[in-house]
Amino acid sequence: MRWPLLLFALLGACSDPTPEPARQPLTVDQTMGAEVDEGFARALGPREFHFPTDHGPHPEFKHEWWYFTGNLEGGDGRRFGYQVTLFRIGMAADGPARESAWASRQIWMAHAALSDIQAGVHLARERFSREAVGLAGAQTEPPAVWVEDWRISRDTDNWRIHIAADGFNLKLELEELRPPVLQGDAGLSQKSAEPGNASYYYSIPRLATRGSIQVGDIDHEVQGLSWLDREWSTSALGPDQAGWDWFSLQLEDGSDLMYYRLRRKDGSADPHSRGSVQLADGTRRDLRPATVELQPLDWWQGPEGERYPIAWTLSVRPLDRQLTVRALMPEQLMDLTVRYWEGAVEILEGDETVGYGYLEMAGY
Repeated sequence: MRWPLLLFALLGACSDPTPEPARQPLTVDQTMGAEVDEGFARALGPREFHFPTDHGPHPEFKHEWWYFTGNLEGGDGRRFGYQVTLFRIGMAADGPARESAWASRQIWMAHAALSDIQAGVHLARERFSREAVGLAGAQTEPPAVWVEDWRISRDTDNWRIHIAADGFNLKLELEELRPPVLQGDAGLSQKSAEPGNASYYYSIPRLATRGSIQVGDIDHEVQGLSWLDREWSTSALGPDQAGWDWFSLQLEDGSDLMYYRLRRKDGSADPHSRGSVQLADGTRRDLRPATVELQPLDWWQGPEGERYPIAWTLSVRPLDRQLTVRALMPEQLMDLTVRYWEGAVEILEGDETVGYGYLEMAGY
């Protein structure tokens, strides 16, 4: 079949893939550890960020994404988690121009998911499109990114998300409560020892969110908090790295915490794991493996036998706090072209709920 070959080509995952008779999800090290096309720029050192310009695209790099997650609540107390991620994948850095209106050097992949916590239902959808004849793309003025009719846009300090997917719709407006936070070294997020295996990475960790979620034929007016992550790079994972565990946590005291633990293929934590905490007063604390301890508490088994930790103890030494991070429902698997677990979580300190957030686990 051509389908697996097409996906490997779209994601730059492998130069010589072997097709399978049935769909096989791509692994994270295939999609993020590809051989580098030397025509693309690489994240080699810190840069100046300019907003809102950097909310727009950076096509000189191979990979880029706009990634929203959020925990929302209806007037009746019904809880929802959502994820919307739009990925740009560069196919070629340069080359002779082609006259066809369908010609494009950019391929787009979009993921959208909804966790209906009360119903115990997780819906995950994806789309692919080339950047041609307006089917998909991104712009800087004003910032906008879209894959067909799935669209993210920004006007002044407000973002808008419109997603019409099979089984659910999202119409959300998001207001920035904090300015962008530059992750890593002033926005340079080094993922492994090899030069250039890094991304430019910023977050907007707290966005007041309101709007509507339609599940089936039922509309729910919702409000809550969202998180935006933005990254662009040409290569990221090193040859000995398998995946990551990524936490974005919004605490009720106004603190926002991001931490990713990069996992080596032997299961150990990579020393390039990083994160940060923004306190309510704006104070920042950088997080490194020596200052963060993660211990799995509970596991969920996926359909292929893979096991995902869905509850963790997170000890943050700079804050002198020990938190428990627990999935609001176990089954929040993104069983798509690239398989990973992504879902809404509750944060506890002792027996008290102190916030909500999102957890992503890839490469298991």
